[in-house]
Amino acid sequence: MRPSRTTRRAAVGTVSAALLATTVLTVAPAQAATPSSAPAAASPDSSAPVRFVDIEGDGGITLKANVFTPSDADGTRRYPVIVLPTSWSMPQIEYMAQARKLADKGYVVVGYNSRGFWQSGGEIETAGPKDVADASKVIDWALAHTPADPRKVGMAGVSYGAGISLLAAASDKRIKAVAALSGWGDLVGSIYSGRTEHRQAAQFLGATGALTGRPSPEFRTIMKDFLASNLAKEKDLIAWGRKRSPVTYLDKINANGAAIMLGNAWGDSIFPPNQTADFYEKLTGPKRLEFRPGDHATAEGLGLFGLPNDTWTDTQRWFDHYLKGADNGVNRESPVLLKSRSTGAYEGYKSWKDVPSAQRRIDLGGSTQINTNWDSGADGGLVILSSMMDQFFRLPPMTSIPLLPRSVAAVWQSERYASGQRVRGTTRLHTTLTSTAESGTAIAYLYDVGPLGIGKLVTHAPYTFHGKTPNQPFGVDLDLFSTAYDVPAGHRLAVVVDTVDPLYIAHNPSGARLTFSSPADDPSYVSVPVRE
Repeated sequence: MRPSRTTRRAAVGTVSAALLATTVLTVAPAQAATPSSAPAAASPDSSAPVRFVDIEGDGGITLKANVFTPSDADGTRRYPVIVLPTSWSMPQIEYMAQARKLADKGYVVVGYNSRGFWQSGGEIETAGPKDVADASKVIDWALAHTPADPRKVGMAGVSYGAGISLLAAASDKRIKAVAALSGWGDLVGSIYSGRTEHRQAAQFLGATGALTGRPSPEFRTIMKDFLASNLAKEKDLIAWGRKRSPVTYLDKINANGAAIMLGNAWGDSIFPPNQTADFYEKLTGPKRLEFRPGDHATAEGLGLFGLPNDTWTDTQRWFDHYLKGADNGVNRESPVLLKSRSTGAYEGYKSWKDVPSAQRRIDLGGSTQINTNWDSGADGGLVILSSMMDQFFRLPPMTSIPLLPRSVAAVWQSERYASGQRVRGTTRLHTTLTSTAESGTAIAYLYDVGPLGIGKLVTHAPYTFHGKTPNQPFGVDLDLFSTAYDVPAGHRLAVVVDTVDPLYIAHNPSGARLTFSSPADDPSYVSVPVRE
């Protein structure tokens, strides 16, 4: 099914607005590029000098980079080194504020523009083998041209830089510590979760990549097939994504033993939190997982301006311990750190599976049929922007539950809760679905409903099926995106399922209908994880 004209216009507007928002949050203050031949210079607010250099990447391309060296470097000692690949579409000055801070704390820091973007050579490979080889080339250069200690090599990055850092940790044994912020463990599980194309996320990446870089022919083809929902290319798309997923190389990452810190946002609309938590659980070396309110790269974004930021503070502590050997206690703290979207309070846990302590079950009884291809008014918001509103103003996407048209939205509600419910972890939906067509898409939402019937979005997730026999029921199990949200006493939870959301590409043929039922021998329900 082709997207409607209204949906296409909304998607284009969303990409433009999201690009503006991300640029504001993730680009450090503008600084004129200094030629690579320029002498080192010290910034007025820091004693650490900076050099702008050219580094030869894989295949002989030029990577534009900047290097910060501790001010007391005199050639008699070596320092831990941290390599910072830039985020998708970001210029090489992205990390300068944090790089200065790290250099003032005794690190050599090399930030470089990922290949294919801005002044660096090559084409956008989307964290492919050439990007991973570039990371090792930068490490080689740092060890040869700076007072970097070959025994104390770290990598960090936001978004694209996070993914490259994790992939490099699988191939380069010299890397001893990684801080991957707003990155991904599973690329397929990020932008194709529930077998559903994340339309706005892909359009955002495609548009910003074309604006600031040189997409490779492979990337252009992948984007074209993905956004066209070319099912004939699905296997190729999945293979392309798996090649670029750190979870594919988990055995090598674990064998190399780098200490890995993962930071992400609950509302990340590019790399949802589920895949990050799943990847974390499979790591066997020293590890840490942090989730905070926000969207893609917004939890750590303000830290790129040098402003106080918990994520970057913990990043430095992580490197201080695992590269410098500092006894700062980071290795003795609860390794899973969650910040509630509702209260802003931090909670520590021994593991991800320990986050919920109970389940609240909402029965999805009866049989409900809905028409497809109509927007009910329930949706997940807009890429980047909606979760930023939740982060800064605690205003998630909202809708009136009583006014949702039942002909296009299935709705179930819990009883009112006498006490507050701390939703923590991954909500799971189980139901029986019957479609009049062989393909289809449904989006499930969980809302916090107040006394006036206004629902605030707690979490959601899409689900798509293909190749089903029409009018034959089949089971559906769907994990909604993980979160930490507090439902006030006197409120209830509502489960809503419809078939249209601007975030995603839907596959419902014209005139198709979906029926949700609850057989006696296999009842339908939603299980909500809570912390008592």
